[in-house]
Amino acid sequence: MQKKICVFSSSSDAVAPAFFEVATELGILIAMRGYTLIYGGGNVGLMGAIARTVLTNGGKVVGVILKSMQERGIAYENLDELVVTKSMHERKAIMEERADAFICLPGGFGTLEEMFEVLTLKQLNFHDKPVVFINTNGFYNHLIDLFDRIYKERFAKSDYRKLYFIAPDAKSSFSYIEAYQPIKFPSKWF
Repeated sequence: MQKKICVFSSSSDAVAPAFFEVATELGILIAMRGYTLIYGGGNVGLMGAIARTVLTNGGKVVGVILKSMQERGIAYENLDELVVTKSMHERKAIMEERADAFICLPGGFGTLEEMFEVLTLKQLNFHDKPVVFINTNGFYNHLIDLFDRIYKERFAKSDYRKLYFIAPDAKSSFSYIEAYQPIKFPSKWF
């Protein structure tokens, strides 16, 4: 069965070239493995870069975008499939349902919000799919520190470190995904 990899990432064209390089590398790896990219449907920023790369390398791409974003002209219209939704809730539900794994590239509030929803759903045992943060240039170092503080202060059980994997690069994210074994987590309540 062909894996469908959902990638959350920035829609900003203003970010440093190193972030685009990792998005491009990830796109090549998705296409080379014969996987399908599921992503936010944009033609800008890291979102656009990864979609273009997957398509250029013969891969399949499914975009899921808000109608309001499509009307602004930032939808990547020439995908294998473009799903247009009325709400963010519907958009995220489609991406979460269709994906076999989730990868989070660096991004802003929207990127993090999408990934935190996926993490929360996994914590509550609504899915058991692999979740990966790619820590390009140490982008997520402070978030990892915050996670450690959350465990230390007992806002979450330390077992929840197993909810996600912090990958130093795109290639290691696939090593994790391809070897992944689902884990059932205990109740989140102490």
